[in-house]
Amino acid sequence: MNLKQLSARLGLSPTTVSRALNGYPEVNAATRERVLKAARETGYRPNRTAQRLATGKAGSIGLLMPIGDQVISDLHFGEFLSGLGEKAQAEDFHLVVMPSDPADEVSALRSLATSGYVDGLCLAYIREQDSKIDLMESFGLPFIVHGRFFDPPHPYPSLDVDNEAAFYDATRLLLQLGHRRIGLINGDEKFGFAIRRRDGVIKALAEAGLSLDERFHVSAQMTEADGQRAAERFLSGEDTPTAMLCSSMVQALGIVRAVSQAGLQLGKDVSLISYDDVLPLLRPELFSVPLTTTRSSLRTAGKRVAERLIHRVNGLEKDDVQELWRPELVVRASTGRAPD
Repeated sequence: MNLKQLSARLGLSPTTVSRALNGYPEVNAATRERVLKAARETGYRPNRTAQRLATGKAGSIGLLMPIGDQVISDLHFGEFLSGLGEKAQAEDFHLVVMPSDPADEVSALRSLATSGYVDGLCLAYIREQDSKIDLMESFGLPFIVHGRFFDPPHPYPSLDVDNEAAFYDATRLLLQLGHRRIGLINGDEKFGFAIRRRDGVIKALAEAGLSLDERFHVSAQMTEADGQRAAERFLSGEDTPTAMLCSSMVQALGIVRAVSQAGLQLGKDVSLISYDDVLPLLRPELFSVPLTTTRSSLRTAGKRVAERLIHRVNGLEKDDVQELWRPELVVRASTGRAPD
């Protein structure tokens, strides 16, 4: 079915149908939904080349994928990417993923933004000294940030999880259970999410008159091996932690192994709380001792980021909304009262 036939079926002009399909704001919501429904039912797909010539839009959104010798293949990025891709497909948008060396991110962003291949950009992996808002705005393309900048000069569109609140709540639970020696096996603290998680732990401990012991604080890649190495170090000395928090279910795999190999029982001798990005192959309730977690789905975040970015491309979102999700604390058997 071509555009003319679809228009005749709906009793609308080809111009109106085209504008509805391309998200023009002057087409009312009821008409747009009617057109989209008919397109789905008939299997109509616009000619991308003609669409690009007519609208100046590529029908694509894009983001960078970090690569290089220092970048470990990441389940977390894959899960976020899946959410982006699912929503892009549902909205009949392409998803352009550009490999990029993290040390040359600015050049890669500029290259992607000026390529003509994308109508909007998602920016992720925000660092502590990140200041790319002006750069993003200089491209003249809609964008959204997954994460948050520190001390930004002005508002910008974003979606983030309240990582500080998540680890504050988790630490408070451990304190309520009587734990005073609490270890943190964090993600890489050059990134904003990990900085805020550390700050949440420090805040909760300070309210209890405690501090984060440097002996029991590690910033590392979110891998099984790094989790195990950190936990082994924590458990090898005197006055070992009675509880630990970690930034990933992947890290938790290694921590659970280290606890077991030390002859300790999870939830009795040592408590553990992990952050859960809802990775489909690592479900906390299926661990030998079900894990207490702070939980927020990366895939769901990816879908929402794509939805908002496509709305911005189509002129349906104009305000610089900063959306902040608070993770859920799910208590299971890996947390118990501090041992005597």
